[in-house]
Amino acid sequence: MKSIKFLEVENGEDVAAVHHDCDSDRWIFFCHGYGSGKDGSYVQRCERAVENGFNAVRFDFRGNGESDGDFIDQTLSSRIQDLKRVISEFDPERFCLFGMSFGGKVVLHSLEDLSPQSVVLKSPVLLDNEMKEFREIVEKEGSYTHFGDKTIDRSFFEDYDRYSFDQTVKNIEAPLTIFHGLEDETVSPESTLEAAKKIETDLRIEIIEGESHSMSDKAEHKLQEKMLDQISRNV
Repeated sequence: MKSIKFLEVENGEDVAAVHHDCDSDRWIFFCHGYGSGKDGSYVQRCERAVENGFNAVRFDFRGNGESDGDFIDQTLSSRIQDLKRVISEFDPERFCLFGMSFGGKVVLHSLEDLSPQSVVLKSPVLLDNEMKEFREIVEKEGSYTHFGDKTIDRSFFEDYDRYSFDQTVKNIEAPLTIFHGLEDETVSPESTLEAAKKIETDLRIEIIEGESHSMSDKAEHKLQEKMLDQISRNV
């Protein structure tokens, strides 16, 4: 069974969240990437989570999907706020956070205020310089448009620069699992390995040969299997 809620965040804007219900006190919250949304592969991930005894929630950050707002107004701060609002709605005692790509950065920088029992990241943006290519275009042109209609401007980076990986890494206490495709040309797997040197919590990294940023259906299936096995031990 699933249900959708529209949760007010601020200024009358709502975030669309879908709850896949399970008779359980264990939860997983899924954070999508930079310009995607809560549908697609997240539906399957949530359904599989329910099959394994977890409530699952997928949602659109503002400026994406069914949530309010324009993409150009979203920032790392607004995404962190959206995630915290969604979690507060369901008020779980035990939960896992899943972050894909830029959603991984959102998850990590939310840990100052959130205390999950487990964290899982897929192809995550971790280090501060990983948006360098976008930044250079914005500095030169004033804005940058990705995925056809996902535009950011200087305000995005003014907010982005408020956050430091070196600082937030101190807030990682839960067991952390990272999956990254070896052939990922969007977010380099080398950056995950570099970031790992600064992470002191229980850390597991799986570099998957032959896989790019999105990964194949076969790799996704294995990822879900390993993810659920891993978090079942902690959540």
